[in-house]
Amino acid sequence: MNVYEGSLVATGLKTALVVARFNSLITEQLLMGAADTLRRHGVKDADIDVFRCPGTFELPALLRRVAASGRYDAVVALGAVIRGGTPHFEYVAGEATKGVAQVAMEAGCAVTMGVLTTDTMEQALERAGVKAGNKGAEAALAAIEQANVLREAGKLPSPRRAE
Repeated sequence: MNVYEGSLVATGLKTALVVARFNSLITEQLLMGAADTLRRHGVKDADIDVFRCPGTFELPALLRRVAASGRYDAVVALGAVIRGGTPHFEYVAGEATKGVAQVAMEAGCAVTMGVLTTDTMEQALERAGVKAGNKGAEAALAAIEQANVLREAGKLPSPRRAE
């Protein structure tokens, strides 16, 4: 049995963090957690690029452009959608999630999602580093592992076809 896994060594990886400005109290914490994790695993500051967009709904469009550039081994989407009194939450959270997933399927690099969808600001703060870890850091860690396993998968020979 052959098992392929991505390592958590990020030396030499070129990464992009795509960050929503809306709910910046939260997204800036996610950004700091993601950047810190990348550095701790070997990514140089010069190999981390940050792209900002207005809100979480706009993340997939910018994420697609960044991923399609071919300049990155991994791109990470960072945003926060906090439930309010209208159905707006469901629309934004659902479309952002679908959009990031679509980019991940089409991209030639690792794409991960560090987008919080919470009921309250308190829950968002907890997930951005106050209590329950930092979901931006977790998304960066997943990006490292996925970039490395995608690299390994790219080295596999083409399957033999029956004639």
